[in-house]
Amino acid sequence: MDDERPTATPAGPLPGPPAGPRDPGDAWAVGPDGTKAWGRFGAAGLLVDDGHGRVLLQHRVEWSHHGGTWGIPGGARHQDEDPVTAALRESAEEASVPEDGIDLRHTAVLDLGFWTYTTVVGRASRPFDPVVADRESLALAWVPVADVPDLPLHPGFGTSWPALRATLDRTPHVVVDAANVVGSVPDGWWADRAGAASRLVTRITALAASGVAAAALGLPSATWWPRWTVVLEGEARGAAPVVADSRPGVPAVTVEHAPAAGDDAIVTTAAGAVAAGDGPVVVVTADRGLRERVTAVGAGVRGPSWLWELLPD
Repeated sequence: MDDERPTATPAGPLPGPPAGPRDPGDAWAVGPDGTKAWGRFGAAGLLVDDGHGRVLLQHRVEWSHHGGTWGIPGGARHQDEDPVTAALRESAEEASVPEDGIDLRHTAVLDLGFWTYTTVVGRASRPFDPVVADRESLALAWVPVADVPDLPLHPGFGTSWPALRATLDRTPHVVVDAANVVGSVPDGWWADRAGAASRLVTRITALAASGVAAAALGLPSATWWPRWTVVLEGEARGAAPVVADSRPGVPAVTVEHAPAAGDDAIVTTAAGAVAAGDGPVVVVTADRGLRERVTAVGAGVRGPSWLWELLPD
């Protein structure tokens, strides 16, 4: 269940335990000073908004920790389970949230050293009705963002809500000047421009799946899943399509084939992203003239080395 912050409750099973076998993670984690938090391997929950100013909240059953309060679906992570998988699993188990109906946006992490709680923030990619799927909820509701502070909130969620609220409408967008990035590394790309572009797009697709550290984008929280647009021009437009195999909810990498000058297409894409409310919009290029043009439309700029350092091998 949601945001099981440290507690002085004696170690042991939760009151009114659900039926069925438990995972090894369904136990108390104990800190050096005796502080206890639910989830031997940490815990995670899902904060999802519907794109229309409402978030999905869970009214916690009375026998649960901080019962009777409102929070987000979530619970203890299973052994060897990453936080995103845990949050999506728990929200499906508790609220029938469709795993393939959530677009991942970012994570926020409370780290106590001996225990972590990860809030996974997402947006519904299609309408769905939450359904009470187990005995851990009194009710589920789409709550207008403005009304959330008026509810009796779980203490942990109440503490984190202002910062989470401030990020709900954030949509980072990275636009890549592929010709400039590829040309920044003397690896023989000039002999096969399409192949070099294909390799770059493949690595960007892998990065899009894993997410980008918040610090690299100048944003709060832990990890973000930006939108990605890679602009190809000239011979690089023959790059082979990349077939991604990743978890649901990861944003696809858009590959744009510039009909003429790549710089013009990049400026148009960046300007469109800014106008759509995306932010921050970051253009990856070292071209001085292009940098001036995209900053004039409200985008930020990073050099190719910024991207190369983020890309997986």
